[in-house]
Amino acid sequence: MPDRGGGPTGPRIRVGRPSRRVRTLLMTLGVLAVLGMAFTMFAGFWTDWLWYRSVRYSSVFTTTLWTKIGLFFVFGVLMALAVGVNIWLAHRLRPPLSAMSMEQQSLDRYRMGIAPYKRWLLFGITALVGLIAGASASSQWRTWLMWVNGVPFQQKDPQFHLDVSFYAFDLPWYRFLLGFGFAAAILSLIAAALTHYLYGGLRITSPGARATAAATGHLSVLLGIFVALKAVAYWLDRYGLAVKSSDFKATGNWTGLRYVDANAYLPAKTILFCIAVICALLFFATLWRRTWQLPVIGFGLMVLSAILIGGLYPAIVQKFQVQPNEQAKEAPYVQKNLKATREAYGIDDTKVTEYSGTSTTKDKSKLRDDVDSAASIRILDPNIVSPTFQQLQQIRNYYAFPNNLDVDRYSKDGKEQDTVIGLRELNLNGIPKNNWINDHFRYTHGYGVVAAKGTEVEDGQPVFTESDLPSTGDLGKYQQQIYYGEKTTTYSIVGGPQKEIDYSDDSGEKTTSYKGKSGVNLDSPVNRAAYAVAFNEPQILYSGAIGKGSRILYNRTPKERVEAVAPWLTIDGDAYPAVVDGRIQWIVDAYTTTNGYPYASRTTLGDTTADSLTATNNNRAVVAQQNQVNYIRNSVKATVDAYTGQVKLYQWDTEDPVLKTWMKAFPGTVKPKADISPELQAHFRYPQDLFKVQRELLTRYHVTDAQTFLTGSEVWQVPDDPTNKSGNAVPPYYLSMKMPGQSSQAFSLTTTFTPNGRDNLSAFMAVDADASTSDYGKIRILKLPTSTTVDGPKQVQSKFNSEQDIAAAIRLLKGGDSDIEYGNLLTVPLDGGLLYVEPVYVRGGGLKYPLLRKVLVTYGGNTAFENTLDEALNKVFGAESSTSPPDQGTTTPPPTSSNPTVQQALNDAQKAFDAGQEALKKNDWTAYGKAQQDLEDALKRAEAAQSQADKTSGNGNKSGSSAKPSSSPSPSGSSGGG
Repeated sequence: MPDRGGGPTGPRIRVGRPSRRVRTLLMTLGVLAVLGMAFTMFAGFWTDWLWYRSVRYSSVFTTTLWTKIGLFFVFGVLMALAVGVNIWLAHRLRPPLSAMSMEQQSLDRYRMGIAPYKRWLLFGITALVGLIAGASASSQWRTWLMWVNGVPFQQKDPQFHLDVSFYAFDLPWYRFLLGFGFAAAILSLIAAALTHYLYGGLRITSPGARATAAATGHLSVLLGIFVALKAVAYWLDRYGLAVKSSDFKATGNWTGLRYVDANAYLPAKTILFCIAVICALLFFATLWRRTWQLPVIGFGLMVLSAILIGGLYPAIVQKFQVQPNEQAKEAPYVQKNLKATREAYGIDDTKVTEYSGTSTTKDKSKLRDDVDSAASIRILDPNIVSPTFQQLQQIRNYYAFPNNLDVDRYSKDGKEQDTVIGLRELNLNGIPKNNWINDHFRYTHGYGVVAAKGTEVEDGQPVFTESDLPSTGDLGKYQQQIYYGEKTTTYSIVGGPQKEIDYSDDSGEKTTSYKGKSGVNLDSPVNRAAYAVAFNEPQILYSGAIGKGSRILYNRTPKERVEAVAPWLTIDGDAYPAVVDGRIQWIVDAYTTTNGYPYASRTTLGDTTADSLTATNNNRAVVAQQNQVNYIRNSVKATVDAYTGQVKLYQWDTEDPVLKTWMKAFPGTVKPKADISPELQAHFRYPQDLFKVQRELLTRYHVTDAQTFLTGSEVWQVPDDPTNKSGNAVPPYYLSMKMPGQSSQAFSLTTTFTPNGRDNLSAFMAVDADASTSDYGKIRILKLPTSTTVDGPKQVQSKFNSEQDIAAAIRLLKGGDSDIEYGNLLTVPLDGGLLYVEPVYVRGGGLKYPLLRKVLVTYGGNTAFENTLDEALNKVFGAESSTSPPDQGTTTPPPTSSNPTVQQALNDAQKAFDAGQEALKKNDWTAYGKAQQDLEDALKRAEAAQSQADKTSGNGNKSGSSAKPSSSPSPSGSSGGG
């Protein structure tokens, strides 16, 4: 061992070797650390495999895994070979070192230092670059699978006349190969140059660099490969112009060739390709000429050409040819963009109809009966009434409803009813005591469906068609336990010795044990150890609550499960439940997308699908995050069983080439459309996120004429939600309604448009959302005239709030510590005009939930703010005027009483009576109805006080008769209620 000391004469300290025990201990710890890391990696892999096998989608796991492994090894080995061979070749071509310069002599110590480790160093460098390249390549598994399984679109781009599949499936793979080639060439060039420099083949001298003939030839070939790859890049760039993004004021995120692309960039890329090929040949020629002169001249010419031809020339064309006459120059290319964009987003069949926006019927009372046939107006807002469901139907604190409920259709007695529906899901925050057993063994699932009519309320509360615990009602018998749901975000261990709480009623807790086959069996010690590591929960390994038959359930939200079994799909942000054939099924809409559709403008999904609800509600997911696409199809409908967690994928768009490509890559994962039962299809609906993407595009692409498109005079915008202060777009609303030209109501998804920068209405848009009909997905737009103005949502809301009577009533509703919440502002076309309906909810200070207390209605300039929808419609359409006034002779003043409490109530009744008589004189039926309601309330109080006084005095009901006068009838439509 070497001695260490302060100097030649200093003291020497002998450093002893560690003892055998210490060495053994250190070695053992090292081995254990390596084994621990290995088992951690194994645990992640093993639990993934077990999960995919449990949901019967193991082919997705294996296909993805083997594709990643294949790409990793193939491209990792190629990169390692490219770099390693060039290092070896540079070393092999090193010159003799007999006449070394001073520079090379200073490098000699480095050569001597690495000489014993040359092989290990070569292996280490190549292994490192191989690992990095392999890891990068494995992330391209989607690109590889789409290229190798690509299906033709049977559509060609208008510039190069190539099938769209070339841009969607082939070009991305070619670009990856090109990028890999560039990386390999650059790394090889750097490694070879350093090796030549280290061993004297390349020398840095004062006038410049000098190289041996062998080094010159070697490096020239590598530079030639690099330039040849650049030539390939120029050639691919020609096709890339068809899917190139650029900002264009008329279209926003433009994709495709414009005038300058077709007439400047395209020929420039072709010329640069030819120059790069010549330059590459000059570099290869140095193998014989052994001089850098011609290649350097060629490379300089290529760089200069790229600046002049590829940059300056297109700028000149744009400045002096396009800008002076932009519309005429760009019109043919805009027309191509219009056609491609409408096709790519499925809006090419949109039917735009002129709509006057004003009613032609002079006597509006005749339209009252037409309202019922025009729409089943849903006054129950699923985005507001969740707290009401929670308060009235939660039953136990460990249940909860989602913040936004869903709208579906259910039939009763042959009549279809718009229904607001939610599941009573598990809420771990509400269990009596949180601990590991309770959180994961005892409280494992929710219970039952709660549903209410969308078009009715009683006393401001929902009219439930399915309620209580266990749930009973119109839905019949079904499996009510909910093990998989939107709020079920933690794992549960079920089916073992530990009993689960099923539900609780007045007789106490009911327990159950999971009988489904979902989840992963924990009988195996290896499985338990793997999950203990994967979930960082050691109790899984040794807990006595886990025994024979125990199964672990995880990845339990519908969105998580569909994303896992189909990672190539983009998932809609709103899964919704439906009761189908005795089971609760989550229905999930899924999309196939690409950003390689030539000429189609791109959109950013995360931005486009955001609205006032997604902005204020963190529980509602936004589709697909922030990825850009320029082609989208709702090609798959997926279901997730709420009890078993079984995931089924159904082919919905049978013509979509992107879906066909993925079905080739993952055979057997997507079931044919014919397997969808009629009962299930009846609950499919048009997805909101796709609708949001399409409506955003239709703000510009409803125009089919290039000249009009370029002027921008017909640009619309999606208005901000006037009922929400977030400043985000108004959400689309589901509503059963009849558009002009339709013979009957259809379940639809609707929205409105306003002119760009203005608040009046430009258009109304609806899509048939009922998947069981032949018109499903048909988009209809009612375009309002530009010569007249029709109020838009913001203006309607403003008028609601500014009318004196309505403003006064709202101030009364807000009295004390109460507050109001505006519901969905629904728009219904009616007789050439537009009917607006908005429910108004009141949340009292002592109440934790909102009640529907008023309904706002406006049509043709008439506005009403009444207790019920019928009352508001009657007032707006003047239907009340046909109702005969009440018989004044039947009203009698209230009596008197010696009891002070009774007398006070009778005094209030007298005031109400007088107010009613005054209202009769003015024919003010609204005031009369309110007075009659006040009179009835006062008389009830008088009767109750008199009854109490009789009981106290023992006089029975002797004086009660004198305190109970006959009350007068109210006019039709004046009764209160929600």
